[in-house]
Amino acid sequence: MRIGVDVMGGDNAPDEILKGCFAALSHLKPADQLVLFGDGALINEAIAERGVPKDQLEVVATTESIAMDDPPVDAVRSKKDSSIVVMSRMASPKLDNCLSAIISAGNTGACVAAAQLHMRRLDGVIRPGIAVTVPTFAGPIVLIDVGANIEPKASHLAQYGVMGDIYAQKVLGIKNPRVALMNVGGEEQKGTQEVRDARDLLRATDGLNFTGFVEGRGVFNGEADVVITDGIVGNVMLKLAEGLSSGIFKALAKEVFAIDPTLASRLEPVVKSLYAKYDYHEHGGAPLLGVNGVCLISHGSSVARTITNAVRRAHNFVDLGVNDSIVKRLATAPHLVA
Repeated sequence: MRIGVDVMGGDNAPDEILKGCFAALSHLKPADQLVLFGDGALINEAIAERGVPKDQLEVVATTESIAMDDPPVDAVRSKKDSSIVVMSRMASPKLDNCLSAIISAGNTGACVAAAQLHMRRLDGVIRPGIAVTVPTFAGPIVLIDVGANIEPKASHLAQYGVMGDIYAQKVLGIKNPRVALMNVGGEEQKGTQEVRDARDLLRATDGLNFTGFVEGRGVFNGEADVVITDGIVGNVMLKLAEGLSSGIFKALAKEVFAIDPTLASRLEPVVKSLYAKYDYHEHGGAPLLGVNGVCLISHGSSVARTITNAVRRAHNFVDLGVNDSIVKRLATAPHLVA
């Protein structure tokens, strides 16, 4: 298996990305290989400085990089020798020795655009969506979409339900996941016409445990295992949850320390254990479900362990055959493909 990594993408690139890649080597099988995309001289210098064995590494030198604030589509078209674009091109299923998976913590929009341009879509998929594993008080859930599609049609949302259902089963190990559609209320008449049409399509999908609408507060109360939403709401939800959880842990630590420093030191292992459960670095990256290949998009503030975990998750995604299951499932639901 060959896994490509964009070394130039992310707030902490390239140092943290490279550290994560080097640490991931110990988790690979002997026949696996990491392909590093970016400034060739910089990458090779880091490999030499750290004394990293090169038998499972390949360096693909690129001359451009896409900044986090670059317009995604324009950047993909104009910066054809950027790490994101070259990596996505080498993941094209048209190539005999294409990459098995690609990972980037860079510009999300550019990752989505490049993946769709070069990897194309799976048979039957209309619009890919980013699926994030979100830790809740009732266990992990799948939230889709969180930024790839900001104006989805009803058929897009319904397909997200199918893809999220498969991902929850295969990757999270949830049997018969409860699939719900995010809305402003649980009543039948609530929401936009697109949302109500998506509800009807989901209800008509055989083998899907669709439970109806879910409100924001129900997400963390364990009312669903897969939550479908548009890219704007999903992205805002995700970042709001990240900020809130981080703030709560910091406030808790500060209050406990102010009351009793001794108690704070005793509670430190408990707080660290809880924080790890709600830390996005543990999940590595979010797959762009629906592309013909495996594209994991990591957080812009990824650190070394984020990338290490992303490599492990990408390997697992390929091994579990998620894409094959998506294609087979959509083939049995023609009302979602039209």
